[in-house]
Amino acid sequence: MPTSTLPRSSDDRLDETFHALASSTRRAILARLATGDANVNELAEPFEMTLPAISKHLKVLERAGLITRGRRAQYRPCALDPEPLAAVADWTERYRTIWENRFDRLDDYLAQLPEPSPPTTPSETGSTDD
Repeated sequence: MPTSTLPRSSDDRLDETFHALASSTRRAILARLATGDANVNELAEPFEMTLPAISKHLKVLERAGLITRGRRAQYRPCALDPEPLAAVADWTERYRTIWENRFDRLDDYLAQLPEPSPPTTPSETGSTDD
């Protein structure tokens, strides 16, 4: 399948980033790469999956622009590219005030509720299980 040379919109890039982040395996790979470059074998080490399966995850991350792959002789290190994560942070930041306002309203509502009565024991109600 040929790859398109058309520029991707920011929405398309954001969709690919969220798709890549939807997998806990890929998020774990990104967390590992946040500590420094690593090759496929190093990235595969903590997972119980084949190298081809890890490579598929890496391709998704690379397509989303979250990682880059270098080439140093036989060594092909992967490195984290934080730019797409910054785009996610920017996108989510737009909704911060909405959620903060909702939490503030929830706090106000909860403050207006009467205090719950302490639970009663069977001896206080006069009932017995006999």
